[in-house]
Amino acid sequence: MAGPGAPCDPCAPAAVWKRHIVRQLRHRDRTQKALFLELVPAYNNLLEKAELLAKFSEKLKSEPKDTISTRHEDWREEVSGTGPDQVSSPASLRVKWQQEKKGLQLVCGEMAYQVVKKSAALDTLQSQLEERQDRLEALQACVVQLQEARAQQSRQLEERQAENAAQREAYETLLQQAAHQEAALRRLQEEARDLLEQLVQRKARAAAERNLRNERRERANQALVSQELKKAAKRTVSISEIPNTLEDGTKEETVALAPAALPEFSESETCEKWKRPFRSASATSLTLSRCVDVVKGLLDFKKRRGHSVGGAPEQRYQSIPVCVSAQIPSQAQDVLDAHLSEVNAVCFGPNSSLLATGGADRLIHLWNVVGGRLEANQTLEGAGGSVTSVDFDPSGSQVLAATYNQAAQLWKVGETQSKETLSGHKDKVTAAKFKLTRHQAVTGSRDRTVKEWDLGRAYCSRTINVLSYCNDVVCGDHIIISGHNDQKIRFWDSRGPHCIQVIPVQGRVTSLHLSYDQLHLLSCSRDNTLKAIDLRISNIRQVFRWLQVQF
Repeated sequence: MAGPGAPCDPCAPAAVWKRHIVRQLRHRDRTQKALFLELVPAYNNLLEKAELLAKFSEKLKSEPKDTISTRHEDWREEVSGTGPDQVSSPASLRVKWQQEKKGLQLVCGEMAYQVVKKSAALDTLQSQLEERQDRLEALQACVVQLQEARAQQSRQLEERQAENAAQREAYETLLQQAAHQEAALRRLQEEARDLLEQLVQRKARAAAERNLRNERRERANQALVSQELKKAAKRTVSISEIPNTLEDGTKEETVALAPAALPEFSESETCEKWKRPFRSASATSLTLSRCVDVVKGLLDFKKRRGHSVGGAPEQRYQSIPVCVSAQIPSQAQDVLDAHLSEVNAVCFGPNSSLLATGGADRLIHLWNVVGGRLEANQTLEGAGGSVTSVDFDPSGSQVLAATYNQAAQLWKVGETQSKETLSGHKDKVTAAKFKLTRHQAVTGSRDRTVKEWDLGRAYCSRTINVLSYCNDVVCGDHIIISGHNDQKIRFWDSRGPHCIQVIPVQGRVTSLHLSYDQLHLLSCSRDNTLKAIDLRISNIRQVFRWLQVQF
């Protein structure tokens, strides 16, 4: 049991302390009562014996002679009836009584000593009892303090509960307000999308009207050119006149000539004319005059083609590769079992001599393209999930891949293990592309974000919330284009935080490709179509339908 100076436990209930104190007091009473149960009867017997001895002593002192005479008479009677051995004198009896008296006095002394000793023990127990009573009073005071503290804490708890109830009501009110504001925001976003679609439609109509006017103007110019060509065809020019004419300078026509304006001067027709034998000088001069006029028209058309609606300067056209002819392949040149599972991504290197393929088997294979055949070059390992996209940097020395383990990984061509891991997305990464430099990249994910990365530090420099699942991204000079599941293509300025343009299309956008001159965008959708988009007018110029081709 703790002393009065010991610290009180404020968490112990008062009832537990009371029961503990009562048990201690009862134990003390039983222990001391057992001691006194032995002492009190002995003390009572001692008192009774002392009283008897005192009475007996007084009686002996007051009547000695009578007693002696009586004793003598008795003695005589006994002597007369007994032998000499049985006779005892009064002196011996007195000695015997004195011895008994001394023995009783010794017993009384011992009893008195025990009484004193027990009294001292009783005093000690009494002091312990007083001490324990003091402790009990201190504990009771502590209990009172604890009860007061408990009452105060109960009041504080009630106040806190009342505050919590008020804050809960305020929180519910804020939630309702936030729900109303979100609903208003959704309405505003829908209105903004409607307005944007209306704006795009108006732009498309305006562009169509401008194109129609340009076509009419081109037809008129084409008619004028045809008339001039007919007039030139009727005129006969000798062969010797052609150098003089070129030296004097032929007057250039300012008529714009479209590619479709020269159907009658196709390559086959021209070749056929040049293959025919020269029958006369007039025929030869007519043919040369027509060729000169055709060259003039083509040069004039090339000079004026940059003045169409939304056209770019002619310098952009001079570096554009032109497809001379295109046809649907009738058979596959090479078929390889490249992966153990589905092939999800294919990408050519910058010089088209290296091909990268990625699949669901978490491997990336590099192939050398030699004469229309694929030869195994290298296998890149270490992808954390199925590969969904692969891309080469502008120098062709690095490969960037998007995987299903919520990250994109970077390899160096010639090394089998991954060089860097770009982690930060919260869902599957569906696209990973280099920007125009090898030190920057862009990734798109199903977590509705597009991230820009600094590959030198493997650091995410910017995160864009794109409002829908992102399936593919492409990068321009200062622009990022993303295709989404909500059937929209979004344009983001890499120097600003907001979306600068949205082009709606039919079907979920699955893949994007930007032309070298960054003027045209090709998108692939789930509606089995390819759409060619003219970025100068933000309008779809042509739609290609998917047709199944059997190899």
